[in-house]
Amino acid sequence: MHSPCSQHRRIVLLTDGHSTPFLAKTAISLLRYRTADIVAVLDRQAAGQTADQLLRAGGEIPVVDSLQSVPEFDAIYVGIAPPGGKMPPQWRSVLMEAIDRRAAVVSGLHDFITDDPELVGRAERAGSALIDIRKNSLKTIASGQAFRPECLRIQSVGQDCTIGKMVCTLELQRGLAAAGYDAAFLATGQTGIMISGRGVPVDCVVSDFVNGAVEQLVAAHQQHDFLLIEGQGSIAHPAYSAVTLGLMHGAAPQGLVYCYEAGRTMVKGFSDYPIVDHAVQIQAYRVAASLRHPCDIIGVAVNTRNLAPAAARAEVDWAEQQFGLPACDVYRDGADKLVQACVQLRQHWVTT
Repeated sequence: MHSPCSQHRRIVLLTDGHSTPFLAKTAISLLRYRTADIVAVLDRQAAGQTADQLLRAGGEIPVVDSLQSVPEFDAIYVGIAPPGGKMPPQWRSVLMEAIDRRAAVVSGLHDFITDDPELVGRAERAGSALIDIRKNSLKTIASGQAFRPECLRIQSVGQDCTIGKMVCTLELQRGLAAAGYDAAFLATGQTGIMISGRGVPVDCVVSDFVNGAVEQLVAAHQQHDFLLIEGQGSIAHPAYSAVTLGLMHGAAPQGLVYCYEAGRTMVKGFSDYPIVDHAVQIQAYRVAASLRHPCDIIGVAVNTRNLAPAAARAEVDWAEQQFGLPACDVYRDGADKLVQACVQLRQHWVTT
């Protein structure tokens, strides 16, 4: 599945009133990975700041209070991923103004803009495009096909949602490519698709077809030596475990990178639901993935964003000792240790 969003080169990110790490993760990742394509962030409460001051990404990109402050743009992207995926009603006027200026409106929410008659009619009159990243008609059941043996598939998996699985996967792809390997990133969520221009929105595919949609995505890119597959949810998450399992069985990875956030104790979205222990989850991932294809955990990505530098280093050291695997924080340390783990796994699979 390919998206026209990769064609946009002058993007306004809309986060108005929702510019927090928890809600604005889409905007933060776009600021990090498509920096050159972003011309402004729209948040009336924070106007006058820079993107880096507001969201700790994007450098000097300005935060503005209205589209009138942006003389030229070709798209406005909904930059939030709130629980339930609903569009804030107060944003309608901003979207209509963007449409009237013939800019594309791109949304990854579950609340589809292309199902809104008023927005659709206005876009048709203005010649503006409305793009729902999650909207799809994927209806293929998995066949359990074998992939090219030389194609090594590495998937990020996690302790919970919103802990950095996509960033880990993107940094692995960048690291492998920098080392001279033919490596591709496969997006499975709306933000990853907005960044890369291709992928499958697995959390909005009918459950019977999740495995098949991911299997098709992998098959279409198996010419690469490495496929880095973005993980979703958690196998122990009370709401999203089905997406996690279907994604794993569709991709049939040979290796998994386990991602967790230091200090997180409760499941995202559940104030009274403790996160399942690391050791239990890691064993569950090994067993569940290997039901489809032999697979193991090859490394750990630690998100230490809430720790001071010394405490972050101590947490990474603890993770290596606790799990007996290479560990790093890809934000602070880079992904070199995990890149090397991928290379070593490829040597094992290609020579056996």
